[in-house]
Amino acid sequence: MNVISCSINTLMGLYDISSVEVGQHFYWQIGGFQVHAQVLMTSWVVIAILLGSAVLAVRNPQTIPTDGQNFFEYVLEFIRDVTKTQIGEEYGPWVPFIGTMFLFIFVSNWSGALLPWKIIELPHGELAAPTNDINTTVALALLTSVAYFYAGISKKGLRYFSKYIQPTPILLPINILEDFTKPLSLSFRLFGNILADELVVLVLVSLVPLVVPIPVMFLGLFTSGIQALIFATLAAAYIGESMEGHH
Repeated sequence: MNVISCSINTLMGLYDISSVEVGQHFYWQIGGFQVHAQVLMTSWVVIAILLGSAVLAVRNPQTIPTDGQNFFEYVLEFIRDVTKTQIGEEYGPWVPFIGTMFLFIFVSNWSGALLPWKIIELPHGELAAPTNDINTTVALALLTSVAYFYAGISKKGLRYFSKYIQPTPILLPINILEDFTKPLSLSFRLFGNILADELVVLVLVSLVPLVVPIPVMFLGLFTSGIQALIFATLAAAYIGESMEGHH
């Protein structure tokens, strides 16, 4: 009962966290729901960039690759290597999922580091990178949770749940709690780092608008890429862990 109560409290905590706001938000009212419109708009921009890049990559493949084709092939190989390293020989079906996570987070993070979203005036609220909103990072983390549960159950069936009493039933509460802390750590790590980076750049731009913010912006590009890689690597590691045999 204590474990169930703790799990319910964790879920309620996630619901409360979803209302956390930094800056001014722009909402759309759809039925009885308030939707963060600025997240949808910037997400559509990111998705359009990714889809446009994919179309360009496969539109006219050459036997002797062009520079652009070489770049996209390198990105694909990089994602495959990350996935294979964490999941093992059964990595193939998970390359699209891990690749989508990595590319969406990477381009979202870079859009926040490169594009001055806040200069675009809205009726109210302001624009920012999609990963600058806790709702986006929690959604990505929950998708990862669904993915590793699906991976484990599809491979092992109901035997998958025996992991909660390994190596001893005494650890049942801790093993259950671990599955709730994984999405929490994934979402807060990404959200906190991207928010902190954008706030630092915003403060520096307001204080010294010319030269000083530039090195910080380049550092932000580096950390944004690292955060995307960390999220994708951990997601693949969790999926690989759920498919492993119990020790």
